[in-house]
Amino acid sequence: MGFHFTPLLLTLLLFSTLHSRSSSQTFKCSTPSTCHSLIDYISPNATTFSHIKTLFSVKNIRSILAANNLPLSMLPNSTIPANQPIKISFPCMCINNTGHSNKQPIYTVQKDDGLFHIAAEVFSGLVTYQEIAAVNNITDVNLIKVGQKLWIPLPCNCDDVDGVKVVHYGHVVQPGSSLELIAQEYGTSKDTLVKLNGVNDSSLLAGQVLDVPLQVCNSSVRSDSVDYPLLVPNNTYLITANNCVKCKCDAANNWTLQCEASGIKPFNWSTCPAMQCGLLSINNSTTSGCNITTCAYAGFSKNQSIFTTLATGSTCPVTAAPGNYASRTGLSWNYLFISLHLILLLVYLL
Repeated sequence: MGFHFTPLLLTLLLFSTLHSRSSSQTFKCSTPSTCHSLIDYISPNATTFSHIKTLFSVKNIRSILAANNLPLSMLPNSTIPANQPIKISFPCMCINNTGHSNKQPIYTVQKDDGLFHIAAEVFSGLVTYQEIAAVNNITDVNLIKVGQKLWIPLPCNCDDVDGVKVVHYGHVVQPGSSLELIAQEYGTSKDTLVKLNGVNDSSLLAGQVLDVPLQVCNSSVRSDSVDYPLLVPNNTYLITANNCVKCKCDAANNWTLQCEASGIKPFNWSTCPAMQCGLLSINNSTTSGCNITTCAYAGFSKNQSIFTTLATGSTCPVTAAPGNYASRTGLSWNYLFISLHLILLLVYLL
């Protein structure tokens, strides 16, 4: 005999499924702090950067382009194909051992909206309806009004990982993926993913949001800079210093942050200040033998100043350290052994 599901039962099953995933949507933080995080957004339909900007309350499309390492020349109405992951950068707040987006995005309730629809479909399951209800003090999940403003608490994290600063990335698990594959793709370890998320391969679900720590490039930014710490993960860039500077991270460049003048109109400043290290412009280098000196970005202040510093590097070949006594002695005995054989051979021939 087959089962017959009533509309009410189907709704309860859907709600129950989403509730069962709610624990995996929450990222745990150990220290109260704020930072910037990343999260995947996967639209089931074709969309545009402009639509995503509005949906996630992003101030500028450049933020989306930078997080996805796309050229700044892309237009707001450029089409994004359905089911293509797009990384969203957003401010994160860790409080009460939980990380969530800091009072954004803000969603305006539309006609026929329900909390389940908003969580599961509008925001593609990045949050649960229970989480939206909790942060907005909604006691009856069936009672929301058209035009009501809802804070959508995206999961995030600001904690260091093994004592190292990282950018936490809410990765949406793809069908057929595994913790090992995800760890390899994003340069972390399976053990780290297990520790952060409390999951294993048997409990990993497609569509689940996984906390993945991303390594960031080393920078010369000063601790008194407005944008300190400047954390830029691999294959992304960031516009900083009131739009005057573009900083890019590329692991192939020895994990060293590369910053240059952005060429963008500054924000709140009439013009971008000079970015020099004496006669050397920012991101320009001089060489002496195999040593390289680069004018590096070091941060900015609110009084329209951009800091620079000279960073040194080397392309000199690394000489092998001398072996230990045992290896040197062993090598000497080998030479002696060979020499004796050559002498005996010469005596025999004569």
